Amino acid sequence: MTGEMVGFTVDLSKPLVFQVGHLGETYQEWVHTPILTSESPRFFESDFLEILTRTVWWVVPVIWVPVGLYFITMSYTMGHSLPLVVLMAVVGAFVWTFLEYCFHRFLFHIDTESYWGNTFHYLIHGCHHKHPMDGLRLVIPPAEAAILALMFWNLYGILFTLSIRPVMFGGGLIGYVMYDMIHYYIHHGQPTKQSLKSIKKYHLNHHFRIQNKGFGITTALWDRVFGTLPNTKAADKSG
Repeated sequence: MTGEMVGFTVDLSKPLVFQVGHLGETYQEWVHTPILTSESPRFFESDFLEILTRTVWWVVPVIWVPVGLYFITMSYTMGHSLPLVVLMAVVGAFVWTFLEYCFHRFLFHIDTESYWGNTFHYLIHGCHHKHPMDGLRLVIPPAEAAILALMFWNLYGILFTLSIRPVMFGGGLIGYVMYDMIHYYIHHGQPTKQSLKSIKKYHLNHHFRIQNKGFGITTALWDRVFGTLPNTKAADKSG
């Protein structure tokens, strides 16, 4: 399993992860042609690995909201006033929206054609574009989120002081939870508020019309800043 197989066809009845790499340069077209069913395809032969790829939505707030609040409270106990802690937590959540945009644009949408490049991309995001209604692979699995959280905790140790680091990190975790919950809801919910309707339309436009623009989930701010905002006409036609 080291390279492209000429004329390779993915067998959807078999575990997918170690097949998709063989698509080579045809992978990008394949993965961005969605299958609109709510079925959760099998990724691995191993039941253990398979379990690690599936996460019900409510696990995210159950795990990460308490963790985020713990770190926010830590900065308060270190002597910062409550209004300042709340303000820094909001800033931390805002910083997350930028990280969210960067991950989505520069990592989740990397252009690959090698066997392992295709395999990696499918695991981190390609599966979501191929099966956008798979509710068990929409939010980030806890093990993957924990690895990312540890990376950012260490990075924040370089960027911030000892007492500011926890609240910025905790605010970022709350921002992440909001992101994953909004993302899940706009795929599987039927919003009645205009703000959520607009977010849903914006994101579905990214999936089904212009997949190289509209990378924001929580907000379209960074798409505006960096020129990746889809044109209004296309967005209005998306449903």
